[in-house]
Amino acid sequence: MNSKNRFILINLLAFEFVLLNVVLVIYLYFFHSDFSLVTGTFLVNFIKLFVIYNLSWLFVVLYIRDNEFYFNPDYKYLKSLLTSLFFFVGFVTTLIVLLKITYFQRSTFIIPIFLFSYLALISTKYMLKFLKKKASHLFSNTLLIGSRYEDENLIGFTNAMTQYGYNIMGYIEGKNKKSANKLDLDIFSDIKDLPKVLNKHSIDEIFIDMSNLKREKIMEAVKIADEFGVRVKLIPENPLLMSKNYKAVTMGDLAVFKLRQSPLDNFNLTILKRLFDFLFALFVLIVFSPLFLLVGILIYLDNKGPIFYTPYRKGEANKTFKCYKFRTMSVCEDPMNGTKSTEVNDPRITRVGKFLRKADLDELPQFFNVLKGDMSVIGPRPHRINLQNDMRNSVKNYMVRSYVKPGITGWAQVNGWRGPTKTAEQKNERVNHDLWYIENWSLWLDVKIVYLTVFGSHHKKAF
Repeated sequence: MNSKNRFILINLLAFEFVLLNVVLVIYLYFFHSDFSLVTGTFLVNFIKLFVIYNLSWLFVVLYIRDNEFYFNPDYKYLKSLLTSLFFFVGFVTTLIVLLKITYFQRSTFIIPIFLFSYLALISTKYMLKFLKKKASHLFSNTLLIGSRYEDENLIGFTNAMTQYGYNIMGYIEGKNKKSANKLDLDIFSDIKDLPKVLNKHSIDEIFIDMSNLKREKIMEAVKIADEFGVRVKLIPENPLLMSKNYKAVTMGDLAVFKLRQSPLDNFNLTILKRLFDFLFALFVLIVFSPLFLLVGILIYLDNKGPIFYTPYRKGEANKTFKCYKFRTMSVCEDPMNGTKSTEVNDPRITRVGKFLRKADLDELPQFFNVLKGDMSVIGPRPHRINLQNDMRNSVKNYMVRSYVKPGITGWAQVNGWRGPTKTAEQKNERVNHDLWYIENWSLWLDVKIVYLTVFGSHHKKAF
């Protein structure tokens, strides 16, 4: 972060500091009638409370929020709100208990936290606009070198730069003059003119697009920038991938793009999901154990034979596993090589099986798969081996589903894309919903899907 970015951040933090204390005073005025006295015990407790709230706010700023929160107010809005509130309330509560403050009503002390957090979140973007309009000299002046991206990419990039405290002053080595003119950017010919530009203009940072610029030119620009003490940021060529979820990491001396990033690539979140799966599956198996016994007896009495059917399915990392289901047919195919899908009014379905399928009770034994770790409660539905071979040849990006464990239910199922996969639309929509789930996973999304599975209508709808 350069000095100008840092100065903007200080201004935003100062604004929050004033806002917090104004909210605190208003809270005391309305909830404590003796505030106007400002004497004795009240004054001592007021000072304590003042210190507690400001220390807690400072803790949230330093350890919970990141720069994205301030320089891009739309960044993960809900997540920032909930995380900040959680830690703010927790820290204030801890300090109030430790300092044994009993003068104020504990039932109302969180009101200023909620009010302040809400006002800060909605006002940050307006503060940035105000600073941009009234104090544009505080924003970092930048040059863009060598960009040959399409109009919409370049325009979107330069517009987003404002949210991060930058003013793009001009364009060097850019062939896309049409976009530069649209954005009212100066065009400074080529990199040979960079020393003159840096001498004439006050430039804080340089962004270099590496996609179509020769290595020699890039190194020349970096060398010149170093001579003038100007920071440099490199823009590598973006991966040609529909997904926007990719991340650059450094391995040795090289930058590596990790494509198809999912929140579940985070180890802590993976543990969280596994814990949710295990506890939820254990709960279901214990609570519904009498139902398991009853269903088993009914299956045996209706059509003597095995209670369970264990077809082989494909799971995470293309691993083959036995999928447990209640048997619903009088004649079952080879669990490994079965190819015949269930049809409407299929004569193989037993009377009990018809009821089990209608109520989705035949899937209940898959909670044993969840306990074993073969499946998750929520995820892409596991497919038969032959169906997977067919789908991977006909549906783009189908095998990306195997990045995560298959689930008993999923985002595609609660959005109406369950059952047959005969048409191109059915196949594509199911896979598209599965991929969206993988890239946008959260624990709350899993809870939502569980709720929609139990209480939802399963109608088609867009995501």
